[in-house]
Amino acid sequence: MSFTQDLRNVLRQNIRDYGMFIALFAIWAVFAFLTEGLFISSRNISNLLNQTGYIAVLGVGMTLIIVIRHIDLSVGFLAGFLGAVAAIAMSSWGWPVIIVIPVVLVIGLLLGLIPGFLVAQMKIPAFVATLAGFLIYRGAILRVTEGTGTIIIANDAFNAIGNGFIPDIPVGFLPELHKLTLLIGIVAIVLYIISEINSRRVKQSYDFEVLSNNIFGLKLAFVSLLLGGMTWVLASFNGFSWTVVVMLLVVGIYHFVTNRTVLGRHIYAVGGNPEAAELSGVDVKRITYIVFAQMGMLAALSGMMFASRLQSATTTAGTLFELDAIAAAFVGGVSAAGGVGKVTGALIGALVMASLTSGMNLMSIGISYQYMVRGAILAAAVIFDVATRNS
Repeated sequence: MSFTQDLRNVLRQNIRDYGMFIALFAIWAVFAFLTEGLFISSRNISNLLNQTGYIAVLGVGMTLIIVIRHIDLSVGFLAGFLGAVAAIAMSSWGWPVIIVIPVVLVIGLLLGLIPGFLVAQMKIPAFVATLAGFLIYRGAILRVTEGTGTIIIANDAFNAIGNGFIPDIPVGFLPELHKLTLLIGIVAIVLYIISEINSRRVKQSYDFEVLSNNIFGLKLAFVSLLLGGMTWVLASFNGFSWTVVVMLLVVGIYHFVTNRTVLGRHIYAVGGNPEAAELSGVDVKRITYIVFAQMGMLAALSGMMFASRLQSATTTAGTLFELDAIAAAFVGGVSAAGGVGKVTGALIGALVMASLTSGMNLMSIGISYQYMVRGAILAAAVIFDVATRNS
């Protein structure tokens, strides 16, 4: 078989995994051309990643919610409310940021257990249970911010999460580049190559089908160039922001849990067939509790990231966050039928939606057209899911 035929077959057989990457690459290429390179400038890419952070975090949690065949409409205003709680704790109660962050995360986890209980124990449809939360948390935001409408956050350490960058290595060479970012990028590329080679060897030892040598080499080269290019672009500005660090940590942890642990296998088993999973000894109620609890915790993290970026908590915080998270999950490849979807896909999906917004803003396209384009992309993602699942 020729290289071209082999590549075509691989793309056709793995279209769900590679389709979103192809779409993101195409969107960036189109906007780079239409904006004469402004879209892929270091400053814009850095801003794009920072804007993606809090939605990507929500999208990761929402992916698992959809994988187990449920939905959570409350996470947007829950994020806004908990961001306001963090702001009040620091500005009015004088709590240090090292206490505020874990406390708010725990509050989010506990609040996530409420819809989990309603869905798992009371058998209430997730749509209804979380719609109630949507309204309650919307009222809660208005209640805690009704005095001023905006709660200013003056804590520099907290605000650095949404606006700060990791420090650089204090050396004299390459003053125009962020050396620590370059070093992290090189380490990431090396670890990726080692991980892929080891994974390939394990599959071969069990006689599993693997990519041909040519395609495997092409995959390593393409991903390495992508990581290297992104690292170089960011190093040319201010390096990795703390928002990007938090986002990548969340995606990395969840990727490990969903792919390398028993809990991850049980989550996908419940999504694939809840009845069969129950008969196989999987505690479906426990999995439902865990997935909704982690969604609440990530909503808390997202809310704090957003409040940190604005350096304040506002009455409108969280508006449409849940829809952006759902869109990121679906564009990233999660299946509406459950049981299929990757947390890394949520990151790519969030990047696709944020890239569309950023590119159209640079082209001065009206907000009305932006919503229509984003809606069309979401519809295309769902149609793609149905078509590939049926085939």
